[in-house]
Amino acid sequence: MYKRLPIGLFTLVPAVVEAADAPNETTNTVAIFCFLAVIGITVVITYRAAGRTRSASEFYVAGGQISGTQNGIALAGDFMSAATMLGITAIIFGSGFDGIIYLIAPSVAFAMMALLMTDRLRAMGRYSFSDVVSARLRAPPMRVLAASATLVSAIMYLVLQMVGAGALVQVLFGIDYKLAVILVGALMVIYVAFGGMLATTWVQITKALMLVSGILVLAFLSLLAFGFDLEALYAQALARHPKGELFVRPGGLDLGFWGALSLICGLIFGLVGSPHILMRFFTVPDARSARQSALVAMILVAVVNLLILVIIAPAAIALVTGNAQYLDETGAVLGGANMVSIHLSEIVGGSVFLGVMSAVAFATILAVVAGLTLASASAVSHDLWANVIRRNQAGEGEEVLVSRIATGFIGGLAIVLGIAFEGQNIAYLVALALTVAASANFPLLIYSMYWRGLTTRGALVGGWLGLLSAVSFVVLGPAVWVNVLGFAEPVFPVSYPALYSIVIAFACIWLFSRFDRSAEGQKDRERAREYLGQF
Repeated sequence: MYKRLPIGLFTLVPAVVEAADAPNETTNTVAIFCFLAVIGITVVITYRAAGRTRSASEFYVAGGQISGTQNGIALAGDFMSAATMLGITAIIFGSGFDGIIYLIAPSVAFAMMALLMTDRLRAMGRYSFSDVVSARLRAPPMRVLAASATLVSAIMYLVLQMVGAGALVQVLFGIDYKLAVILVGALMVIYVAFGGMLATTWVQITKALMLVSGILVLAFLSLLAFGFDLEALYAQALARHPKGELFVRPGGLDLGFWGALSLICGLIFGLVGSPHILMRFFTVPDARSARQSALVAMILVAVVNLLILVIIAPAAIALVTGNAQYLDETGAVLGGANMVSIHLSEIVGGSVFLGVMSAVAFATILAVVAGLTLASASAVSHDLWANVIRRNQAGEGEEVLVSRIATGFIGGLAIVLGIAFEGQNIAYLVALALTVAASANFPLLIYSMYWRGLTTRGALVGGWLGLLSAVSFVVLGPAVWVNVLGFAEPVFPVSYPALYSIVIAFACIWLFSRFDRSAEGQKDRERAREYLGQF
């Protein structure tokens, strides 16, 4: 029933080589070899996984047979996206100390998952976030809401991955940015459509181990360049940072108290509510393995983030700033600020290490893109098609087929949006993407798992208002209204709007549930006793 990966798809590789043959000073033979090797490894993983994916459970959650440690590594891989290696370094490179907010948030989020959520997620869901929020409420309208929130947040997150991948491949091969984004989108569709969660998991594990190893080596070589003298490294970074002392004290992002709080809330609660992260807790056999997954992920992410903050970002400031070899004719960094960690790898490790780290960064992006696409496709096939449109009458083969078709459409949309958002800082974009997950998904999850007073009416009104307010604030804010659409001033002046849309969602869900006197509301409260009484 399920076909293996067509051999014809390997024709993508010669296309990359042909594009790279064009003479360009950024083209690097070693980098090209490493890049193609990564593609080869991940396609082989997908080919093997395709032969083992025969049911909906295997397609969505790998049959629940991934171990806690394996899933923890894959979970860390899901989070350590283009924003981690490329975007956060770029934030510190441009704005200094305030970038620490992006590095602290994931540790808090994974701790929340391990302590508050894993047991209840496992007990209330099968495949996805939608299963959890519809378990004790009227399922069809809740699945529509949950699927909509999943699609919006996942597609926004996809955009930043495409931006990072496009910039990376553009610099590495000297090919057009649009072609680079199309290439990444095509590979993304291949991984998900044919390999499902099993392939995505092993691609994530492979990529996470490569990323941690690469970051460790990059940190070591960066210290070696300064004779392992941190004082000398920091002195040079402080002298060259464009914002001077804001490299070592807050204020570089010009957030103020409420702006900083809004950014922190968006990052933490958005990560906890990210659909592609939540799906990972259904790939393990039991709740104990789910908790282990969160703890393993927290440790790996903390190690990588600490190295970026303490060594890699300061070294990038010290060695890339003012280095003519990595600047264009206007004095800007080649490929944009997102590429400073890639340029650093060449400075401290030469062309060979440039190739390795470029391949690692590309693998990072491909793996996260695959997880996001799978979460989006499952929202269409499992929540909308199988449970709402077909009313649980769709067979497993039909459901997986719809998921694969949806993967193609989602890939096309991600390519279009990735081209539209060219040049945007990907750490900034991740904050906006997580704003949607924090405003729509997180409140529904917390209320569903902990509050017996939640009703379908309250969840629908508050959930939709949270989703629509988050999307509106993002579109009308500086990132889209000014930077993408080209207007002079934003309609909504706040760069990080999560705090406002989160408050709207939480308040409205509580208010409309609290005063819901309908017969359906009473039934929702009775079902809550059944579901929550087991904890």
